[in-house]
Amino acid sequence: MIVIRRDIAENYFARHVGARGMRAVERAYESWLAIATAAQWRTPVEVRRSHPKASILKRGRVVFNIKANDCRLVAQLNYAAGTLEIRFLGTHSEYDDIDAETI
Repeated sequence: MIVIRRDIAENYFARHVGARGMRAVERAYESWLAIATAAQWRTPVEVRRSHPKASILKRGRVVFNIKANDCRLVAQLNYAAGTLEIRFLGTHSEYDDIDAETI
């Protein structure tokens, strides 16, 4: 997949530099990113094969758990174009403040 809007994750990590456990979250994100960029997902079923705990939402939205579910990443996938747009990265409490289907 072509992963766009990586700046959302980069900005998140920049805002939380030095926070407890953040380096581990960043490493988990980097692992997720490597899998996502190598993937050629064409259906939600294919996403679930590589990320069984991902939540598949409406209109191509997917919520990925990062670092054993410490953080959540919301993405919009365009399966036909082979793109994944990062829309949000944050903790559970930050995730609770957004609408994953519209962000």
